[in-house]
Amino acid sequence: MNSKVCVRVPASTANLGPGFDCLGMALNLYAWLEMEYADLTTIRLIGDNVQGLPEDKSNLIYQVAQQVFARAGLPERELSISMYSDIPLTRGLGSSASAIVAALAAANALIGHRLSNDELFQIATQIENHPDNVGASLFGGIVAAMWDGKRASHVRLEPPEHLEVLVVIPEYELSTKHARAVLPGEVSLQDAVYNLSHSSVLVAALATGRLDLIREAMRDRLHQPYRASLVPGMTHILEHATERGALGVALSGAGPTLLALVDARSGRNDDLEAFMIDTLRASGIPARTMWLKPEGRGVAILTPDDKSCTFIEKLKGELQA
Repeated sequence: MNSKVCVRVPASTANLGPGFDCLGMALNLYAWLEMEYADLTTIRLIGDNVQGLPEDKSNLIYQVAQQVFARAGLPERELSISMYSDIPLTRGLGSSASAIVAALAAANALIGHRLSNDELFQIATQIENHPDNVGASLFGGIVAAMWDGKRASHVRLEPPEHLEVLVVIPEYELSTKHARAVLPGEVSLQDAVYNLSHSSVLVAALATGRLDLIREAMRDRLHQPYRASLVPGMTHILEHATERGALGVALSGAGPTLLALVDARSGRNDDLEAFMIDTLRASGIPARTMWLKPEGRGVAILTPDDKSCTFIEKLKGELQA
């Protein structure tokens, strides 16, 4: 058993268009979590992306850690928790999933890795209520996952070599609860078949490196048409971004972030970025962009001399100064 651990967990994007609640991909944007046993629980949240979250025992990270202890047959423990995140909250980049996975991995490391990665995946899926984001943050790469309400299963794919990701992040929050509230309770058989076929081809295209198939395979009829009103300009981007160099484009998770998959060899990055930013601005939506890459590594347990752990210690010191 350890007395103190530090973990790094990647952000994630989910759905990738037609793969609603079943496709996820890890991105090279991270959150760091330090956790150790303490006499009295303290929670320190560092940076703008975690401000406003609870700093008492109602905090999600503390609650998830206790679930790990309980699953291992151990009593509740007082904890000292410090977290820093580059992942923006409620923007569709898996901020809650990254927190859940970080808490699970850190607490499990504290108790000597008594739970398997599959057990952590099951707990994370039950908390998040879908397996795509948590699967990507836990295992890295591209994850195709299924969940029947009792057990989750996944297959991990290595991302294609030349794949890049442009995310355009509007300057407003959109909760998953709100984004799900606009979805219909039923869809037509035609739309269901459409999404099944497109998500199947998308997974096959990503697995085999058939980047030429992504444009059509990322089209969706299950959730994006209903969420379009929540992100002004989104429909125009979905329809025309491939003309500006995107392999395919989608709403990232529940949004409002929009995501474009790009072939790094295309040479059209500036044109695509300007098109997406200008489209949102024309609809009155200020936004910022990030160029990211798929992250092949999932959650990582860092050694005490790792620079990321030193980074957390430095941030804590700056707050105390």
